This record gives sequence, C-alpha cells and structure tokens, in this order.
Amino acid sequence: MIDSPLKDDLNDVLRRVGRDWEALRGEHIFLTGGTGFVGCWLLESLIWANRELNLKAHASVLTRNSERFRRKAPHLADDPMISLVEGDVLRPWKPSGHLGAANFRFVIHAATDADASVNEASPETMIDTIVEGTRHALAFAIDHKAERFLLTSSGAVYGRQPPNLPNVPEDWTGGPDVADPRSAYAEGKRLAELLCVLAHRKSGIKTVVARCFAFLGPYLPLDRHYAAGNFLRDALAGNPIRIQGDGTPRRSYLYPSELAIWLWSILLRGTPGRSYNVGAEKETSIEGLAREIARYFDPAPSVEIARRPTPGATPERYVPSTERARSELGLSQEVSLSDAIAKTIAWHHAERAVG
Repeated sequence: MIDSPLKDDLNDVLRRVGRDWEALRGEHIFLTGGTGFVGCWLLESLIWANRELNLKAHASVLTRNSERFRRKAPHLADDPMISLVEGDVLRPWKPSGHLGAANFRFVIHAATDADASVNEASPETMIDTIVEGTRHALAFAIDHKAERFLLTSSGAVYGRQPPNLPNVPEDWTGGPDVADPRSAYAEGKRLAELLCVLAHRKSGIKTVVARCFAFLGPYLPLDRHYAAGNFLRDALAGNPIRIQGDGTPRRSYLYPSELAIWLWSILLRGTPGRSYNVGAEKETSIEGLAREIARYFDPAPSVEIARRPTPGATPERYVPSTERARSELGLSQEVSLSDAIAKTIAWHHAERAVG
C-alpha cells in the first residue's frame, strides 16, 4: 500500500464512498478548482481509490498555473491519472490533443476565489468569476456529453442566519443583503446555482449543488480569512491565537475527508436539480474554537480577543441543517471537532518534517 500522511483518512473515504466508486470505473472526469482546498481533497481521494480499486479513471484538472500546482502538491500534479489543462474559468477552455475530443461523464466545478479581500476590493470581479466561470463550466460539460455536473456552492447563499434558526435548511428562502457590496460572493453563488437548474431543465444534464459551510483540516489555507486556519497558523508559529472580532459568532466544522465523502456522494447519487448542505451541525463559538485549538499545544498559547461582546447582542450564526444529506444520501459526520484539530496539527507537523 502506498504510504501517505493522509492514509487513514483516505482509507476512510474509500470505505464510506463504497460501491459508488464503481460509477467512475474507466471514466474521464473534468475538475475546475482542482488546486484549491476542495480540489486537493477530491484529487487525493480519487487517486487513492484509483490505485486501491484499479478504477482506471482519469481526471483532467483546469489550472491557471500548472507549475505552481506542481510546487504545492507534486504527488497530485504528477500522478499518471491526472492531466493538467492550462486555462481560466473566466474564458471558455478546451483540452488539447486527445483530451479535446474526449467525453467527460462527470464534471465538477469547484473553482471560486473565496478570498474575502477580493470580495471587498472588487465585488464585480468576484461576481464575474463565479457566474461566468459556472456558465463556461456548464457549456463545457454539455459540449463534452457530461451526464452529471457538481457545483460547489456555499452556505453564504442564505445570507444572515436568523438567531432563532439553529440550523439553516436548504428550503429556507432567506438571502444576502443586495444593498451590501460584500454580498457579491453570496449573490454570485446564488446565480451560479440558478444557472445549474436552468441547464438541467434545458439540456437534461444532471446538475447537483453542494452548499459548503466551514471546514477544518489539511490543505485549509492558514493565511486567508478562515478563522480555523488563522488560529492554527498562530499556534503552530508559537504565537498567541488572535481573534479579530469578539469571539461570539457560532460556527460548525467538518473535517475535509468527510467533505470528500459528501461531495463524491452528491455528485454520484444526488437528485438532479437539488442542493445539499455540506457541513457539521454541532456548533461552537469562535472563541471556543480558539481555546480548543490551544489545548493541543504545550505550552498552550494564550487567546487574545480584539473586542468585547456587545451587551445583549445576539451572536451571528453559520450552522447548517444536514437532514437532507442524511435522509436522502445516508451521509453523516463521524470525525469530531477535537479529532479534526488533532489530525490537522499532526499533518502540519508531518509536512514540515518532509519540507
């Protein structure tokens, strides 16, 4: 068996996706966003399944910079089942050579720059990237005779979660504040989801949507707007864990091996035209997350909170209901937050030892 610091996680994905892997036997898959957090986990798990089950599957991965991806994850970029396709989701693309004439039964569109700085500095660019990228991905899928298409969307499509709604379900009809330019990312995702529904009705392609919430695990960036990543960065560097706000917002965190399990299951078995929340239901506060991470270090770093909570204010929430995924697809969360933190820290230590 090929060794990997993620071996146990990948074997868990292999086991829990189970017989669904057979749908990928001998198939060509096209993936956008394959070099990001979500994409790396999809590739890790697909390559592992390919080797363990001899699936003879092949994945073509759209990337703006193949050399940068090779530097980041050479074991993924140089795997023989992977073909890197240079291109940008903002422009139509087409694989060259024999791949240009290939049909792709499955297309996964996971490319979106979720960087909050882009959303703040250029909301128009954010909307264009999401909407035009999805339009091009759908056109590619239809042109190449794809049977199923997965869009990775976001829980941001619900807008601000009401304080009296502990877990937001897929049929909740709230939405972002259209008067707030910071809603560009969320509105872009809403439009992308609509494009998928329209494509399903018009062309018959089986589109499914995964509304992703918050995650904590290997490959999560440590230098972006993700609180979990920032807290790990601080602690790994031996610094105090710094909370920029008041620490009261409520979040829930899914480990990314389970993210991969859910995404493969939604792609392969999700009801066409349907959206599924992807995340954990057990919540914690941002301060609680910081203190939980601190417990895994010796000495434990201090936790510094920038602002005091406003007296009487209701904490912001971002916590999904996953009843639809559980009842329709049999999915569940099995990795606890504590285990997710421990696994992630161990992975970072292993990566540093190799590097």
